[in-house]
Amino acid sequence: MPANIICRDCREPYPEHGAPYRCPVCGGFFDFDGPFSIDPGQVEPNLPGLWRYRHAFSLFPGAPVVSLGEGLTPLVWEEFAGQPVGLKMESLNPTGSYKDRGSAVLVSQLTARGVQQALEDSSGNAGASFAAYAARARIRARIFVPEAASGPKRIQIESYGAELVRVPGPRSAAAQAVLEEVGQGQVYASHAYMPFGLAGIASLAYELWEELGRAPGTIIAPTGHGGLLRGTILGFEALLQAGVIDRAPYYVGVQAAACAPIAAAFQHGLAAVETVEEGATVAEGVRVRRPSQVEALLKAMPPGKGEFLAIEEEAILPAARELGQRGFYVEPTSALAWCALQQVAGRVPEPVVAVLTGTGLKYLPSSS
Repeated sequence: MPANIICRDCREPYPEHGAPYRCPVCGGFFDFDGPFSIDPGQVEPNLPGLWRYRHAFSLFPGAPVVSLGEGLTPLVWEEFAGQPVGLKMESLNPTGSYKDRGSAVLVSQLTARGVQQALEDSSGNAGASFAAYAARARIRARIFVPEAASGPKRIQIESYGAELVRVPGPRSAAAQAVLEEVGQGQVYASHAYMPFGLAGIASLAYELWEELGRAPGTIIAPTGHGGLLRGTILGFEALLQAGVIDRAPYYVGVQAAACAPIAAAFQHGLAAVETVEEGATVAEGVRVRRPSQVEALLKAMPPGKGEFLAIEEEAILPAARELGQRGFYVEPTSALAWCALQQVAGRVPEPVVAVLTGTGLKYLPSSS
């Protein structure tokens, strides 16, 4: 059966009309009530990119294919410490990051509900991605970003015709600013709190299964709110449920030590999230003080099934340079996955796949 969207707290189903980001009954957040349903016999290779898996997206009636050619990214093999490592090139999605997988499905769902304008907040990549897909669907977008968001990301957002709102202060200030607008009745198309995009991100798991003929031994993914890792986990759970793989990968989520609430919660319990500061980091894509997926990730990754690492700041840019010298130009957030290899190589199941989340064209050290 397809996964249903329900409130995490009161278990009410998602409303049949409108596009709220919180439950109108109790104020809780929405989530899927189980794994997605994937059937290899229903894959539609004639559809563009990740839309080949449309049947697995739990779409509303009338939801259209909204596509810029996202998905089906290359899996390129590199060597690390004498062992092969697959690099999933999410940096080659249409707007330069993995966020396009979620945005395509999110905007499809919003279109099905008749949404014509919406708000979003982002450190940059999600905002650029949502702006692009909103433009594709003729939805007017207003994107809130921290004032220090990378210059190329801000330019990209505006190039799609979205209204850019620069908010002074840290990433969390942009999230707070957008809520003031949401209180006035606007649709909040949050990549963090609306669950729709997780179904699109799960397509990364389906692609890896098709590329490898099985599940990878280990997946390494940068982790901010946790949507990339959570969506990938849900995708592999769907493949397990369908009986096409016999085990899930081992999962490694990677954060910057300057802002690592999920790593802290994994080590010390959920309450540790409240003790973590939002420090500055060049890996701006994971600078998230209150991650929306932390509880779901802790539940999905009990001991022995995965781990979370926190990478010290001085290691991030050298890792990005090393990837560049191997031909992979990525933004610093992506380099967290390469840093993690240095800690897990030789002790995690193979083959190992690291997700390169965003292109280096997104990042300028001198931007402000």
